[in-house]
Amino acid sequence: MIDLPLVQHRRITVDGVEVFYRESVPTRADAPVLLLLHGFPSASHQFRRLIDVLGDRYRLIAPDYPGFGNTIAPADFEYSFDRLADITEGFVQRLGLTHFAMYVFDFGAPVGFRLATRHPEWVTGLVVQNGNAYEAGLSDGARDFIALRPDQEGSEDTIRQLLTPEGTRGQYEHGVADPTTLSPESWTLDQHYLDLPGRKEAQVALAFDYHSNVDRYPEWQSWLREYTPPALIVWGANDPFFPAPGAHAYLADLPDAELHLFDTGHFALETHLREIAPLIADFLDRLAAAAQRK
Repeated sequence: MIDLPLVQHRRITVDGVEVFYRESVPTRADAPVLLLLHGFPSASHQFRRLIDVLGDRYRLIAPDYPGFGNTIAPADFEYSFDRLADITEGFVQRLGLTHFAMYVFDFGAPVGFRLATRHPEWVTGLVVQNGNAYEAGLSDGARDFIALRPDQEGSEDTIRQLLTPEGTRGQYEHGVADPTTLSPESWTLDQHYLDLPGRKEAQVALAFDYHSNVDRYPEWQSWLREYTPPALIVWGANDPFFPAPGAHAYLADLPDAELHLFDTGHFALETHLREIAPLIADFLDRLAAAAQRK
């Protein structure tokens, strides 16, 4: 029999939002917990292969944010990164999580760092995968995108171009040395969710709010320096949004962080799961061993 973890797919209501999430059931009840915070334009399904590989050894929990995946938000939900963090914070509290590592990818970084600054006692460590927190980690294209404002002519059309099938697929393929390693189901499923009623409007609102994350970079960097969480940084070096200098920038505040760059694009797990999963397992094991010594 193939040794795969039991993975449960659940829903829980947080402040009127029906949050969908995936959770592995490890063989040990006291297994380390890793909160998986997904990016744009994906959802918790982006972690399904990682959960299959590591879910028997660790409790992996991956929620969908409002406006993404299978989570259902009220029609009047206000889409901002503060609100995504509010719902994720409530989700963590509803599950009774008090100590966990966070995997922060893309949008998962601004959501996760908001949680960390609100509840530093929760965070035992960070796995950072193309999750930016530094000006140095913004490409020229990303800077131009973040500068878009609702009152600029054509700004919404520029954002909506990224929400097309071509735009979604391009985010996966850019910077990938061998496109045959990419499964087309990934961007096809992302596009399915993007095409649901109200989803593109949600993404436009979040795009216009992205500057709020850059404004908070100094706060998050201060948190990193003050609390010095153990960190594993795994980064697709050819990311068109968050290039490799964003990975190296973390070392100024976390000089003991472990850094690995991969010859791939934004969605590094899609092409380099075999290399990244063992690094995560070793990192979580070291966190657990350190906790036992305290």
